[in-house]
Amino acid sequence: MEKVLEKNYTDSHQSKIEERNEGLSFNTKYFDGININRSAIERRVGTLTARRSVKKEFQAAWLLKAISMIDLTTLAGDDTRGNVLRLCEKAKHPVREDLLAKLGMQDAGLTTGAVCVYHNLIPFAKEALKGTSIPIAAVSTGFPAGKISLEEKLTEIKKSVAAGATEIDIVISRDLVLESKWKELYEEVKLCRQACGDAHMKTILATGEIPTYTKVAKASWVAMMAGSDFIKTSTGKESVNATLAVSLVMIRCIRDYYELTGVKVGYKPAGGIQKAKQALDYLILIKEELGNDWLNPHLFRFGASSLLGDIERQLEHYVTGRYSAGFRHPMA
Repeated sequence: MEKVLEKNYTDSHQSKIEERNEGLSFNTKYFDGININRSAIERRVGTLTARRSVKKEFQAAWLLKAISMIDLTTLAGDDTRGNVLRLCEKAKHPVREDLLAKLGMQDAGLTTGAVCVYHNLIPFAKEALKGTSIPIAAVSTGFPAGKISLEEKLTEIKKSVAAGATEIDIVISRDLVLESKWKELYEEVKLCRQACGDAHMKTILATGEIPTYTKVAKASWVAMMAGSDFIKTSTGKESVNATLAVSLVMIRCIRDYYELTGVKVGYKPAGGIQKAKQALDYLILIKEELGNDWLNPHLFRFGASSLLGDIERQLEHYVTGRYSAGFRHPMA
């Protein structure tokens, strides 16, 4: 059993860090002809869970893989140094040691993919993660609404990078998408990418506030053309956040961009992903649409705060045959 777990956890997990996306010159020819068939998209994802399932030790291995792809997040108004330090400890030790030992994974070095915090909490995360390779992601550019000037957005990015963030999650100006001002959106994202310097940039589209899949697809293309290393669904603050349907639209744009340029752009669904079963659905979708290369933390992340707790609970059930109360797996 342990060999099966180790093999399935590590298959497609170890991958080189992808080259940065340098983007393309702005040209609407890449997305002018896009017109998304909503019913076809929803029919495709509606059959996904019925056609594919992962069981027993394979499910445990996939859940371990999912942990390594979580941006463990705290973006609450009452965040303090204390709960950021606690979050970072959970990121370093995401599963109880006794469970890892029973799974034969005690020496796997399992951590979450990153921790994600507000700008002012970066120093505390840096303190807690010293000596590890866990990235610090910071939300920026007037998160979550993005209703500040472009100059303020760029300044905020630079301050976050200087403070120690190695990944920056930016929010776009949604009005530019709603009004189809694609050139202006391109320039905004490109300037944000330049301000990030060596830090990787994830561009949040806030898809719950974009009325059509066609506009989601066009915004995805513009964000990638402008140099985004990842495209991300949501801030987690919208009334509708990540869904499988919007994910399918975005990852097919990623696939088309890769076929055009040879550059692999990452994907991050965020908001509302709370259960292990949901995580498996997203991993299956990624495997089917993009392939194994994207099943690693360099190209796929979950933006989540409570998902880890349910995954740990499911792993305990796999080991013991019993479900424990959620409070036995705190700070997730």
